[in-house]
Amino acid sequence: MQKRIAVIFVSRRNSLRSILAEACLAHLDPTRFSAHSCGQPGQLASEIHPAAIGALKSASMPVPDRPPRSWDDFARSNSPVADFVITLDAACQPLEPSWPGQPDAALWAYPDVAAGKDVEETAHGAIQLLFSLRRRLELLVSLPMQGADRAAVRSDVRDLGYMR
Repeated sequence: MQKRIAVIFVSRRNSLRSILAEACLAHLDPTRFSAHSCGQPGQLASEIHPAAIGALKSASMPVPDRPPRSWDDFARSNSPVADFVITLDAACQPLEPSWPGQPDAALWAYPDVAAGKDVEETAHGAIQLLFSLRRRLELLVSLPMQGADRAAVRSDVRDLGYMR
């Protein structure tokens, strides 16, 4: 049995963007990938954003069963080692810790749709965000990860951040 590829998605509050990415990757390929999400300490939401729950339910994807968590949970020396860290919030990237095992990193910057005040606009933005993430993640799961040139895979994962 091959080792599952561990991916950590990072956003500021770990309530919408990173939750959608984690749930979508877990839905697309749970046998090859292990998906996780986290946020910036001191900025974490107390619960998953209702717009994220609504978007996942509308796409028939299960909502992660844990509350938002800090990247400190993944940055400890005894933490599981990730293969990729994908940051979904450009403002977080310079603040991130050194990740154990030196995983490959990529920035897939998305706007903070959870910061909106209008409930309908936020819900619509979450659905659009999920569709965009799904397109990128479908391409990610199609990449030849096992036995491939690590530099080429790293480059491909980073390039996915430039998709429109």
